[in-house]
Amino acid sequence: MSTATTKLMTADELFELPDDNFRYDLVKGELRRMSPAGSEHGAIIINFSLLIAQHVKAYKLGIVFGAETGFKLESDPDTVRAPDIAFVRRERVPASGVPRGFWQGAPDLAVEVVSPSDKLYEIDEKIDDYLAAGVSLVWVVYPKKRSVTVYSPGGEPRVLTVEDTIDAGEVITGLQCRVAEIFELS
Repeated sequence: MSTATTKLMTADELFELPDDNFRYDLVKGELRRMSPAGSEHGAIIINFSLLIAQHVKAYKLGIVFGAETGFKLESDPDTVRAPDIAFVRRERVPASGVPRGFWQGAPDLAVEVVSPSDKLYEIDEKIDDYLAAGVSLVWVVYPKKRSVTVYSPGGEPRVLTVEDTIDAGEVITGLQCRVAEIFELS
């Protein structure tokens, strides 16, 4: 009787993969391919990114990262997640500048925009990974419901609708916007 052994991938091996037009997460050494997202998904990401990035840049608060950016959250086995939008505070940026490879550690804010192909358990797993790695704030955007669920360590999830205002609190000082703005695409 033979036993099959699965070789786990490392973050370094993931970083060296050739570009095949897919995005990947690495979860405890297991490579997970993500299908390209639809138009609405991409438009919401850019729209929300602009709202966050303009504020961050105006007040020199840190760096906003796009959806292709990997954050190495765990080692042995490695976990690398790529949130749709991420933010790292200025004081956490190395003096040498932004690393060429994956960011070592968690962002301060991780934003996930749910697409129709996303499974609920996959979203929950991402939220758990982010919070366990030290993310201060996770926003999960639900385009179909036009809502955002806010997660923070030790706190209960809060659901915000288009009638509400989202506030980044101390994570991104002064950042507030109406949830409806996230979905205003034209």
